[in-house]
Amino acid sequence: PVTKTEFQAFGVSWSPFEETRLAVATSQNFGIVGNGKLEVFENTPRGLVPTAGFYTRDALYEVAWSEQNENHIIGGCGDGSIKLWDITIAQKPLRGFEEHTQECASVDWNPHTMDGFTSASWDNSLKLWSPHQAQSLRTWREHVSCVYACRWAPHDRSMIATCSGDQTVKMWDVRGARSNGTWRAHENEVLTLDWNKYNPNILATGSVDKTIRIWDIRSTHKPLRILYGHGWGVKKVKFSPHHETQLASCSYDMSVALWDTAAPEPRRDRMEHHTEFAAGVDFNIFVEGLVASCGWDSKVCVWRLGQDPLRS
Repeated sequence: PVTKTEFQAFGVSWSPFEETRLAVATSQNFGIVGNGKLEVFENTPRGLVPTAGFYTRDALYEVAWSEQNENHIIGGCGDGSIKLWDITIAQKPLRGFEEHTQECASVDWNPHTMDGFTSASWDNSLKLWSPHQAQSLRTWREHVSCVYACRWAPHDRSMIATCSGDQTVKMWDVRGARSNGTWRAHENEVLTLDWNKYNPNILATGSVDKTIRIWDIRSTHKPLRILYGHGWGVKKVKFSPHHETQLASCSYDMSVALWDTAAPEPRRDRMEHHTEFAAGVDFNIFVEGLVASCGWDSKVCVWRLGQDPLRS
């Protein structure tokens, strides 16, 4: 099914509790000026049905579901703030977190302890938070440009990876005061990264340089593989929860691509169902092969791999 959001869509996330529920981060006027909105949908036989919506004062760039409460979701905003909502309460957010001094580009909930989350910002910082207090637990400032993404390692309860406009990826142990690994990952800004769900040493990155790179974090002097095929910058990469070598990506070239990172010819599919920048992509963890994407054309598409996203 396909639906339209009120504003341009920047990110999409399937619920870790409900197989039919997904959230979309949206922003007015392409995120430059104006409001944002969190939109929540149910994937039903009748299509994508809106079930909740919350406006923000500034753009909304990324959302992440709580790993602790099936109705809680956090979002990073253009004014640097982070909002925590309960989607069953049609009021203002449960809490706001206001320390970042520039756009909050990324948020990610800890899937291990489930009791906190991280945020990454254009103010060059990474922060660790508890949902129960307004002040951050820790702040790290080592990147020398915007931090575009932060992701908890699926196999290590203390490890986080970040990527930045300074062309580097950094590894962090949340118990430490400084990063414990840095490498130059691309020849341009690194916009996105994701951990492999089966191999704790494998990480994928995507960049303005149009490439996706696969890394073994134990040996980062060169990538294991470089994936070519996008015509513009790579906005999001996402490893499959069901297949070790399956990777999805979306790009400013308006396409969504599916890859097999181990195959001689790695690109398995290229879908061009968006008519503006493709900004978000996510795999459903419950239903194998079910994917969602969103873009600046305000479209949210849900489809099974191998089918037409506009007709499935």
